[in-house]
Amino acid sequence: MADTLQQPARARLVTPDGRERALAVALRYSAADPLAVQITFPSEASLDGMEVTWVFARQLLDDGLTAPAGGGDVHVWPSGRARTVLEFHSHQGLAVVQFDTSVLRRFLSRTYAAVPAGDEETSLDLDQGLSRLLGGV
Repeated sequence: MADTLQQPARARLVTPDGRERALAVALRYSAADPLAVQITFPSEASLDGMEVTWVFARQLLDDGLTAPAGGGDVHVWPSGRARTVLEFHSHQGLAVVQFDTSVLRRFLSRTYAAVPAGDEETSLDLDQGLSRLLGGV
């Protein structure tokens, strides 16, 4: 099993005036953090010119492909048959990003091949995680 999966993807940032701006993003999944997925946006997509990575529940992304899901900082919902919308809330503002649903399904399929649903807890190395938290590693 791969420790980390990375998949480049194209996304569309929806601007406040309703236009779409194409972005190259990276989708990531790590067996070391099996409950989460990451999406990294390039520096040109952020207000401060820094690359931005959002980390949120893999299940949230999966649920949002078929019905509105989420609360707090990340919301996901289907937009027609072919697109999925991800909405990110931060203290700096709001970002609305659209993906082709097939790209997200392919990515999730790869994550479930690495760590099947329901097996996330067995793939966690709790001793190593606690050691890191306590400054031992």
